[in-house]
Order: sequence, then structure tokens, then C-alpha cells
Amino acid sequence: MSNPAHRGPCVVVAGGGTAGHIEPALALADAVRRIRPDARVVALGTERGLEKQIIPARGYQLEMIPPVPMPRKPNVDLLKLPLKVRAAIRQTREVLDRVGADVVVGFGGYVALPAYLAARGRTPIVVHDSNARVGLANKVGARFAARVAVATPDSGLPNAEVIGIPLRGSIIGLDRPRLRMQARQFFGLHPTAPTLLVTGGSQGARTINNAISACARIFADRGIGVLHAYGPKNSLAVQEVPGRPRYVSVPYLERMDLAYAAADAILCRCGAMTVAEVSAVGLPAVYVPLPIGNGEQALNAKPMVDAGAALMIKDAELTPERAAELVVPLLTDPLRLRAMSAAAQGSGHREAADVLARMVLEVIGK
Repeated sequence: MSNPAHRGPCVVVAGGGTAGHIEPALALADAVRRIRPDARVVALGTERGLEKQIIPARGYQLEMIPPVPMPRKPNVDLLKLPLKVRAAIRQTREVLDRVGADVVVGFGGYVALPAYLAARGRTPIVVHDSNARVGLANKVGARFAARVAVATPDSGLPNAEVIGIPLRGSIIGLDRPRLRMQARQFFGLHPTAPTLLVTGGSQGARTINNAISACARIFADRGIGVLHAYGPKNSLAVQEVPGRPRYVSVPYLERMDLAYAAADAILCRCGAMTVAEVSAVGLPAVYVPLPIGNGEQALNAKPMVDAGAALMIKDAELTPERAAELVVPLLTDPLRLRAMSAAAQGSGHREAADVLARMVLEVIGK
């Protein structure tokens, strides 16, 4: 149902929960507004996700719906979903009608499923999946979607078009060398020391926090600085070594673009969005896949490892000793860093946001 008070198209994006779902949705939103300045973009979200902090801050309308947690595998819990999602579908349909949705674009997760089911037969659907292994919500949505886009080949989704992962303009256009000094001043880092960026994702990762913080003295002695985002629900106590490059720890990185610019390499999880951003900015990486789930994080990082742009270590193997063995030789070898950076930038799909935006607008047909 279109809103007669507004002539431009209304695009509703469903990508809440984690940054891995939210950021591609917002990258698409930005691209839609670049191509069609008269378009409105409305985001769906839930009270339990990060969207409450991220989406309004980026200037987009956020409408809340009840969350629908997805079982990881098709099992008896999946059979119970119709009972659990009935209220969510009803409330989501009310939102779609109220905002005059012309299309629903889903990015997976527990926000996408009620959006797909509410839109089915009423509003055109476009599905995008970022992961090498597709999630259950998008498997459902793809069955009745007008267009299906994926980041990697062999997704298994029917009629999927491989476009890569939509990335925000601040990442695609990031000039790391030009911003290096400004970024280091922003975080209080040493201006010239080789610097490692550490993050376990938006919520942090205890294994990474423990292993890397235990290496603080080793890094200091080898002249390596550290910028470590440990997660807002965690704590981290690191004793700095006077006269050596700083070990800067923060709960959350609001300026991820400056964090990338300040670093010479990154040690992090390998969600699809993280791998796409790290590759796009040309940052050498040490990936530590999340040990739970269906193994999609290791699959996300494998192409970068094969290309020579990254290293990978299992979560259970990330001891302080192994962390130091991987990080110190890498950060103290400028030629190796340069080669890995070039390999990273040679991969990926930098135009994915615009490609997806045009796809969505074609589905709307106006």
C-alpha cells in the first residue's frame, strides 16, 4: 500500500540484531537515497538489537517489531515458529501499511523473518545474504522473493545474483595513508609505531581479549602499539609500559573508519561484514572464527587466506604465546604487510551497495 502523501518510493529494510545485518542495510539505504533522493527508507528493528543505537544516529526512521529468534537448524523448533511469529507478523504488517512500503529488503536474522512473512503476497521482497553459508531466515524469504542477492557463489539460494556485500561510503572511500596521522591522534596512539587493531565484534570476544591483553608487554618491548575494542559488556585491564607505544583499550569503536586508518593489521572475528570491510580498506588480518554456529565465519575468511591477505587461527588455539608468534613477525615486516594489503584490496565487490539499490528500485518499478 503506497502512501499518497509521498511521491517517492518507500523502501523498508529488515536488518537488525548485529552490525553484520545492520551495516549492509544502512549501506543500501544510503545508496537508495543517492540514486533516488525522493525515496524514503524505513528500518525495522527489535528492542534486543544494536539498531536502537546505530540506525537513528545515521538518520533513518526505525520501527520496532517483536523479535523472532531463528533455530540454527530445521528441527522441531522450526515447526513451532508459526505460533511464535503470529503477533510479530500482525505488528509488522501494520508498520508496512502505515509507512506505505513499496518493497521489503531483508538481510537475515530475527528481524527479517517476520518482515518476509508479513510482506508475502502483499509487498515485493528482495533478499540479500552476506554469509558464505546462508541463514534460515533468508532461506525462507528467498522462496517468495522477487530478487535474491548474495555475497558469494554457491550460496544454494534459488536464482541468486552474486553482488558482494553492500559497504558504507566511509569504508569504500577510506584513504588509510592520508588519514593515518589524524586517526592515531584521535585514539592517542604512537604516530609511527606499527599498530595492531583488535576487536571481537560489537560485543567483544573473551578469548581474543584474554590472549591479546596478555601480550601487552611483548608488544611494547617489540615497539608495537595496540588499539583494542574489548566490548561494552566486558572489562579489560592492561598495564602500559612507560616510554613504549601505547596499548589503548576502549569498550566500543564508534569511528571504525579511523580505527582502520590507524592500524597496520587487525586481529578479529570473521563475520561476513567484517571480512568485507577489512578487505575493502586493504588491512592485513589475523582472523579468529567464532567457535560456535555452523562454521560460516571460517568460510567467510577462507578466500582472504587463500589470496594471501590474511592468516587464520582457531579460537581454541589462540593462546597468548600463539598470538605473539603470529602478530609480532607480521607487524615488524613492512614488506609482508604491504603485500597482504595489496592482496586484500584486489578482492571484493566495492559497488555492491549501488548494484543492490538499483535492483531494489527495479522491483518497485517507479
